[in-house]
Amino acid sequence: MSTRYHIIEFPSNLGLKEPAPGVEPGVRNLPDWLRQWGFQEALQVADPVNVQAPPYSMLMHTFSGIRNAPAIASYAQKQAEALQPLLEKPGKILAIGGDCSILTGIGLALKQHGNYGLFTIDGHTDFMPASFSGTGGAAGMDLSIVTGHADDILANINNLGPYFSEENVCCAGNREMDTRYVDFIRQSRIRYIDLFEMRRLDAARVCCDWLQRIQQQQLDGFWLHLDVDVLDPRWMPAVDSPDPGGLSYDELGKWLSPLLASPMLTGLDITILDPCLDISGDVTRRFIKEMLPLLQAPSGCQQS
Repeated sequence: MSTRYHIIEFPSNLGLKEPAPGVEPGVRNLPDWLRQWGFQEALQVADPVNVQAPPYSMLMHTFSGIRNAPAIASYAQKQAEALQPLLEKPGKILAIGGDCSILTGIGLALKQHGNYGLFTIDGHTDFMPASFSGTGGAAGMDLSIVTGHADDILANINNLGPYFSEENVCCAGNREMDTRYVDFIRQSRIRYIDLFEMRRLDAARVCCDWLQRIQQQQLDGFWLHLDVDVLDPRWMPAVDSPDPGGLSYDELGKWLSPLLASPMLTGLDITILDPCLDISGDVTRRFIKEMLPLLQAPSGCQQS
């Protein structure tokens, strides 16, 4: 039997800077866009939960240095409230973004519910202080936020931060190799695997070793964060940072398969695919074609 998902939609673009003056990022349209191409229907989810985000703005929150921080914090509370009933149900959760700032509300919900790990597959680390960011967008700092390395307005909502402990986090896929940028995560306790190391390692062994470790720590489960900009622009140009040299779908599948198959997986999110950058729908249809077999595969990671 294929895995059953509860879909929840977080159509937020609050974590991104506008791509051009007066132009709103289009990632908030991703849930509707995937629905148009039959994604939710193929997963046999008739009535996804949709949590509407506050209106987009370019407001810079001076104290935190993060754009739209109060709105993102308010939205995180709504996300967490909507997620709680799903966390009590059998099956896994699939959260459709939106930009990566939706991880704030997801992390808050999981911390309210128990103690969870986090595995991120992303073309960037998203782990840096606001003072280093060139945009002030929370979507580029989500891993910092959920591990407690940001202002309390986002990183310590309801005094629950950090939402994930560093030692329970694995971050894989970064290909932004600026030394100053990478130093932030290298100096943390996060398990860090850049894209080039991903290509040298046995994906199944690394993932299942990590799963065994969090199981030994008796965590309640783990969350999987997928930013589609980890893919090469040949396959996924519809992102705000289409940097060359990313993963192929075959490479991505080797990493996703053991994680999606794990009975410890609580849920995953998909972020950053911008429908406004895929007018024909060709990129999205390919993404759906590649993702559905992975998502529909039976659970049960063979750990060694």
